[in-house]
Amino acid sequence: MDLDGTLLHTDVLWENALALLGRNPLILFLLPFWLLRGRAHLKRMLALRAPVDPAALPYDARVLELLEASAGRPRWLVTAADHAQAEAIAAYLGRFDGVIASDGVSNLAGPAKAAALVERFGDRGFDYLGNGPVDLRVWRHARRGWVVNAPGSLSRRAAALTEVVAHWPRSHSVAGAWLRAIRLHQWMKNLLVFVPLAAAHRFFDAQAILASMQAFLAFGLCASGVYIANDLLDLANDRRHPRKRLRPFASGRIPLLHGMVAAPLLALAGLALAWRLSPAFVAVLAVYWLSTLAYSLWLKRIQMLDVTVLAGLYTVRIVGGAVAITVPLSFWLLAFSMFIFLSLALLKRYTELAAMASDGGDRAHGRGYMTADLPLLQSLGGSSGYIAVLVLALYINSPDSIELYSRPQLLWLLCPLLLYWVGRAWALAHRGRMHDDPVVFAVTDRVSLVVAALFGLVVFGAI
Repeated sequence: MDLDGTLLHTDVLWENALALLGRNPLILFLLPFWLLRGRAHLKRMLALRAPVDPAALPYDARVLELLEASAGRPRWLVTAADHAQAEAIAAYLGRFDGVIASDGVSNLAGPAKAAALVERFGDRGFDYLGNGPVDLRVWRHARRGWVVNAPGSLSRRAAALTEVVAHWPRSHSVAGAWLRAIRLHQWMKNLLVFVPLAAAHRFFDAQAILASMQAFLAFGLCASGVYIANDLLDLANDRRHPRKRLRPFASGRIPLLHGMVAAPLLALAGLALAWRLSPAFVAVLAVYWLSTLAYSLWLKRIQMLDVTVLAGLYTVRIVGGAVAITVPLSFWLLAFSMFIFLSLALLKRYTELAAMASDGGDRAHGRGYMTADLPLLQSLGGSSGYIAVLVLALYINSPDSIELYSRPQLLWLLCPLLLYWVGRAWALAHRGRMHDDPVVFAVTDRVSLVVAALFGLVVFGAI
C-alpha cells in the first residue's frame, strides 16, 4: 500500500516542509543544500526536524476500511516517504506488518519501489494500492491492483498491466475545493475600499468607480494568496479545530504543492493589477500583503497584538481605497474604523475560544489565548465597539460633517443603530450563537442586513 495520495489525502514531504517553515521560515535557505544530497536526504532532514503527528493527518476512509477487511493477510506500507515518518504512521494505525520506505540514502519511488517489492515478495507475489502514474512501474509486477484517488485514465493504464480490483476516484470536486480555498466570501471585506468613494460623495464619478473596482480586485487576489499561505502554515492547528479541519488543505482536498504554487501567483497578480493604478497604491497593497504574511507566520500567536493587526488590516483597505481615487484620508474615518474593526477582531477570537472551551480545551491552538481570557476579550470587544460609536457621534457634531452633509442632524440616527448592532453581536457570541467569522455573520444575518440598509438610508437622507 502506498502512503501519499493513497492512504493519506496529502503528501508527507510537503507536510514536513510546511511544518518546519511555520516554525522557522529561514529554514527555506537550507532546503536547496539538503536537496543537493538527494531527495532521500531532504526527506530525512525534514522528517527529523518537523515530524507530523500521525493522529492529525487526513486518511482515506475507503483505504482504512480495506485495511480492516484484509486483517487475515500480511499488509505492508510501501512509500517513498522517509522511513521514520512512515514507521510513526504505521505504529499509530497498528494495522501493518511491515514498512518499506526511503532511508535517507535511497529514494524508494517508481522503479526502486517496484524492485524492492519484487525482491521481497517475488514477481506477481503481491497486490498493490497506488494513486499516480509513478505507480504503473509497481502495478506491472503486481498480481492485482487498486487505483485510489486517481482519474479513470490511470485506472485504464493500470488495467493493461494487472487486474484492477477497484478504482476509487476522488470523492470531491476540486473546483469547489478551490473556491473554498481562495475564500471568495472573504472578499466582502474588500468592499471597504469603496468607503472613501462613498464618504467623498463621488457616487457618479466613473473614473473613481473604476479605480475602486480595480483596488477591490487587487486586494482580493492578494488576500486569497495569503489565505492559502495561512492555511498551509496552519495545517496542524486547523485539523484540531471543529470547523477548520474541513478546509481544503487541512482535509487533503487540494494537494499542498498546488497551494504552494498558487499563493505567490495570486499575490503577484494582485500587485500587477495595483501597478495599473499608481505606485502609491502598490505601496499600500505591499504593506497589506507583508502585514498579512507576518500575521500568518508570527503575529497571530501573540496575544492582543494579533487582534490589533487584524483591525489594522481592515483599516489599510480603507487607506487603499482613498489612495486609489486620490482623496485625502479622514481622521474621523480612520479612528472609527480602527475601533469598530478591533471589536470585530476580538469578536472573532472570542468565538473561536468559546468553541474550544465547549469542546473541553483550555487554550486556542496556535494562538496566545486561554479559555480563562474569555471575560477579558468580551469586555475589551464590547468597549471597543462602543468607542467606535462615540467617535461617530463626535464626527457628526464636527465642522467636517456640517460641511459635507446638508442635513447632518439625521446622522444621529446612526448611533442607536450601531449601538444596537454591536450589542446584539456580542450578546449572540455570549450565547454561543455567533459564526466564527463575523464577516460571514454580517452578510448572512437578516437583522444585520436590515441594520445595514437603514444605515444606508440615513446617510443618503443626510446628503
